[in-house]
Amino acid sequence: MIGKTSSSHPKLLLGIALLFLAAGCAKDDSSEPEPTPTVPHEERFGIYELDLSSQDVTMIATSAQKYSYLQLSRGGDRFVFSQKMDGSTDQHEEICVIRVDGSGFQRLTTNSIWDLYPVWGPGDSLIAFLSWRETGLDLYVMNSDGGNVRELYDSGSHDADPSWGSNRIAYTQNSQVWTIKDDGTDPVQLTDPPRAGEWGNANLPFGDYDPRWSPDASKVVFDRLEDDESPHGNYNFFVINADGSGETRLTNTGYSQGLASWSHSGDRIVFIVAAIGLEGKYDIYVMNADGTDNHNITPDYFPANFLCHAAMFSLDDSKVFFSGEWWE
Repeated sequence: MIGKTSSSHPKLLLGIALLFLAAGCAKDDSSEPEPTPTVPHEERFGIYELDLSSQDVTMIATSAQKYSYLQLSRGGDRFVFSQKMDGSTDQHEEICVIRVDGSGFQRLTTNSIWDLYPVWGPGDSLIAFLSWRETGLDLYVMNSDGGNVRELYDSGSHDADPSWGSNRIAYTQNSQVWTIKDDGTDPVQLTDPPRAGEWGNANLPFGDYDPRWSPDASKVVFDRLEDDESPHGNYNFFVINADGSGETRLTNTGYSQGLASWSHSGDRIVFIVAAIGLEGKYDIYVMNADGTDNHNITPDYFPANFLCHAAMFSLDDSKVFFSGEWWE
């Protein structure tokens, strides 16, 4: 019986097989292509999260005013930044914080003074920032709730680009990288770039800018303006040990690039390429900490009029936060 049944009705078996095949083809024909992802957009400026695995982007916050000098807290739960409030001049720039989910916006400074470039201290209990309260930009510090504002250091010239390590603050002075103890004492020159402070055709003098401490505070990455063929400046990245030894070149592209930020594991660096030659970009790039595997991670679906600014890794390094601008 078994043999007879298995050998009977070959046409019926073939018909059933064709029926299943046809049903499968019909299902495939009805499937629709995946929708093209888009960048959320409300106001002109926003804080965004880019998932490095899925390439999906999420808008965390949006505003008609720019989020400048965005930085993630050590605990990974808040951003600090500066933003123009109640006006459009430099004197309206104030220090603010917001949670990484977009809630809890808080304005920390309220004055008629230019306050900018805030950075978190160890433990997130203090914030250092730049302020023009006398004849130039000097380093100030305050509690993370905005209280107890006091001057930390005045070099006698413009101070810029602070980055707070474990117990020292790196900053730019006279187009060179310097460090001081976080009590404002013991200034030490870290770099000595050629032609430092000399003006060419770029928007800044030749020299070193934007120092950033590695997570273990053993090294500082910075960008060096080496050429002025582009009015935006032609920069390359370097890294140097905390004691000023071992200066090493990471890039040799000469792009208009800067604002490097380390991954929390210390193995990668994310940064912004604002222009290549005369062509504006404002894209997000990542490279290994030794300068290898330097590549653009900006998703292809980002529109040309969407500009990426300050970028940084999330606490687990799976995402990149950045501030974005819709160019109109």
